[in-house]
Amino acid sequence: MLDEVLAAVDIGTHSTRLLIRSGSQDLVRLVELTQLGEGLGETSRLSEPAMARVHAALRLYRSQMDLHGVTSMRVVATSAARDALNRDDFFASCQTILGHEVELLSGDQEAALSFAGAVACLDSATGPFLVIDIGGGSTEFAFGHTSCEDSISLDVGSVRLSELYIESDPPLPEELSACVTVMGAWLDDVDREVSGVRDAVTVVGVGGTVATAVAVELGLASYDRSQIHHFVLTRDAAEDVFRTLATEDRCDRAANPGLPAERVDTIVGGMAILVKTMRHFELDEILASEDDLLDGLVHSLRR
Repeated sequence: MLDEVLAAVDIGTHSTRLLIRSGSQDLVRLVELTQLGEGLGETSRLSEPAMARVHAALRLYRSQMDLHGVTSMRVVATSAARDALNRDDFFASCQTILGHEVELLSGDQEAALSFAGAVACLDSATGPFLVIDIGGGSTEFAFGHTSCEDSISLDVGSVRLSELYIESDPPLPEELSACVTVMGAWLDDVDREVSGVRDAVTVVGVGGTVATAVAVELGLASYDRSQIHHFVLTRDAAEDVFRTLATEDRCDRAANPGLPAERVDTIVGGMAILVKTMRHFELDEILASEDDLLDGLVHSLRR
């Protein structure tokens, strides 16, 4: 009997991503940095150019799904869509392109799916786990052993923090301080709301900020999943990447190997989240994972 061909699409604040899998084999992994959340904080609406970027990505993804004969799929949207007043119209246009409805994930659902994807291939003996998913519009913390037992979704991400607090090029010390201070207040909520959050044996980091931090630390000339996935990022290394990127102007920052052009304007905000989180929870290291929400979605289709 042939394996089903399963697909997951994640329409996020910063990127739109596709995973197609048959059995244990990944047939396609694609990411387009579509910046859906661009300007959302000012208008509470998704802009026409941002939606058009997502639509273009979805047309490409639909062609890939047709090519590989996808038999079942899940299409989800996260933080930017949760906040957008014109979400329903956007979902309708996405459904027309894909021929499949778009699910709006709650923060807790997003956290649980990211947890499931990130820990599926880890040895349970190295748990319990804390999975930290730094997105463009939100950051999720999920704790558990073999499944997510407790979680919280914070309305702070790399795009949101950058747009609210960083105006200068390079960022002023007081702007960086504001980012770190605001993130610290959010992390106090994690301590209050997520039982066991400080009991994790293995802390896993997922999302574009973590992957970019690893890529910059390694100086990768081009994206290489095999080098990023399960790389152990130390706190010292994260602090060094943050210090480097935060003190450069936009032009110099863009020259760093490993930093995609589309993340030049938001990576400092993302790194402020990552570094403050590692300081707050006194983490010496985190395990970077390229298995995340997409993998959790595919796993859910097999149940």
